[in-house]
Amino acid sequence: MLSASAELARSALDAAPDAMLIVDDVGIICFANRQVSALFGYPRDTLIGQSVEQLMPERFRNRHVGHRLEYAKALRQRPMGQGLTLFGQRQDGSEFPVEISLSPIQDAGRVLVAAAIRDVTDRKRVEAELTRARESAEQARELANQARESADRANQAKSRFLATASHDLRQPLQTLALLNGTLRRMIIPGNAEDVLSQQEQAVRTMSRLLNALLDISKLESGAVQPELADFKVANLFEGLRREFASIATSKGLALELESTAECAHSDAALVEQILKNLVSNAIKYTRQGRVLLRCSRQNDSLCIEVRDTGIGIPAEQIGYIYDEFYQVGVPTNSSRDGYGLGLSIVQRLVRLLNARLEVTSEVGKGSVFSLILPRGKSRSIPLTSERAVTAAAGPQTAKARVLLVEDDPGVRDATRMLLAVEGYRVTAVSSKTEALRRAREEGTPDLLITDYRLGEGELGTQVIAALRETAGTDVRAVLVTGDTSNLIKQMSGEPHLRIASKPVNAEELLALLTALLES
Repeated sequence: MLSASAELARSALDAAPDAMLIVDDVGIICFANRQVSALFGYPRDTLIGQSVEQLMPERFRNRHVGHRLEYAKALRQRPMGQGLTLFGQRQDGSEFPVEISLSPIQDAGRVLVAAAIRDVTDRKRVEAELTRARESAEQARELANQARESADRANQAKSRFLATASHDLRQPLQTLALLNGTLRRMIIPGNAEDVLSQQEQAVRTMSRLLNALLDISKLESGAVQPELADFKVANLFEGLRREFASIATSKGLALELESTAECAHSDAALVEQILKNLVSNAIKYTRQGRVLLRCSRQNDSLCIEVRDTGIGIPAEQIGYIYDEFYQVGVPTNSSRDGYGLGLSIVQRLVRLLNARLEVTSEVGKGSVFSLILPRGKSRSIPLTSERAVTAAAGPQTAKARVLLVEDDPGVRDATRMLLAVEGYRVTAVSSKTEALRRAREEGTPDLLITDYRLGEGELGTQVIAALRETAGTDVRAVLVTGDTSNLIKQMSGEPHLRIASKPVNAEELLALLTALLES
C-alpha cells in the first residue's frame, strides 16, 4: 500500500528504537515496523489495513476518532494528547502507558501521519515512586515538625510544672516542719514528745520522697545542666564527713575517708549529689563494719570509691538496682526504709556528666561503687572549710530582729511562731514593697529571711538586693528555696548569705540563723 518513495524508508523505520506506525487520513494502518509487533504483541502483517483505534483501550476509541479528524485539519509535528496520560492496548488486552509523537507525511498527493510510539511504563513507575517518596518525605517532615512542636509544648509544660512543684509542693511540708519544731519548744515533756518525733519522721520521709521525684523529673526534662570546672575531691569528702559521720556512728559504723590531694574536672554539686546517694545507701545497707571513701588516680581519670561491708548485692540483682522503687532484698509492697530512688537519680546524673559508674559486690561481704571522672588540671584550688553548724543558743538571739518575707500565709505564720518562741523579734511581711516600708519604719533588721519565689513574680534575691541598697550594708540574709538553678548555686558562696533548701526543718533553720549572726 505504500508508494515507491515510502518503500525506500522501510529499512530505516524498521531500525528505529520506537514503535512506528504510518496511518492514512481515515485512520487505517499503512505501515508498522518490527517494534510495533514487539510492543503490542500483534504480527505486524496482521495490522496492515486495520484501524489504528485497535491499538488503544476501547474506552478511548470513539474519542480518538474525533481527535484524529481535528489533527487532519491542522497538520503539524507535535506530541499527541499533550498533558494527558495515553494508554496502548496489547493483543492480550493488557494496557500500558505510552507517549506518541505525530508527524505529517506527503506521499503522492496523499497526506499520511507517522506516529512514533514509546512505552513509558518504567518512567511512569519511577515518577510514581518519586512522587510517593516526595509525599512520604513531606509527611515525615510534617510529622517531625508536629513532634518537635509537641515536644516543645511538653517541655514547656514540664518546666512550668517543675517550677510550680519546686515551690508550691514544698510549702505544706515547710509549714509542717516548722510547726513541729515550734511545738517541740512549747510542750511539757511527756507522751507528746513521741507523737512529735513520729510526726517529724513522717515529714522528713515525705520531704525525701518529694525531693527525689523532683530531682528525677528535672533530670529527665533537661532542666539541670552541668557546669564543669576543676575542684578538690577533699572538699567533697569533708562535706560528706560532716553530713554522714553522726548517722554512721548512730548505727555503730565507722565512716572513714582517705586523704587525697586529687583534683577532678566535673560539676562539683552534681558529683556531690551522686556521692551523697551512694554514701547514704552504703550506710543503710551496712549492719556492722565501715563505709570507706577513697580516691585514686587512673591515667587521666580519677576513681572515687564508696566501699562498704554491708549485705552485698546478688549478681542477678545488680542489673535492677537503678530501677525506680527497687530495693535489694525488699519484697514489693513491704515496709520500706526509703523508696529506692537514690540510685535511679545517680544513674541519670552519671549520664548527664558523661561519667562512668562501676559496681562490684559480694553477698555478705559488701559492695564497691566506683565513680570514674576526668582529672582536673588545676593545682591551685584551695581547700574550703565550712563553719560547723550548732544548735541555736537563746541568749545570743534574744535581741536579734528578723525581717521575714514570705507570701504563703501558712509558711509565714509557722516561721514567725518558731522564731518568736526562740526569742527573736519578728516582723513578717509578704512582699518586697512591705519589707522596704517596714525597714524604713523600724530600721535595718539584724537578719533577713526571704522565700525565693514570692507573689506577683517577685524574687527573694530582689528583696535582698533592694534592702541592702537601702541600708547601705550587706544585711545578713537567708534565702529559703526549692530552686536548684545555677544562679542559686553561684549565690551560695556569698559570705553574708545562707541558702536553705525546702523543706527546711526548725533545727536546721535556727542553726543557720545562729551561724549567720556569728559570722
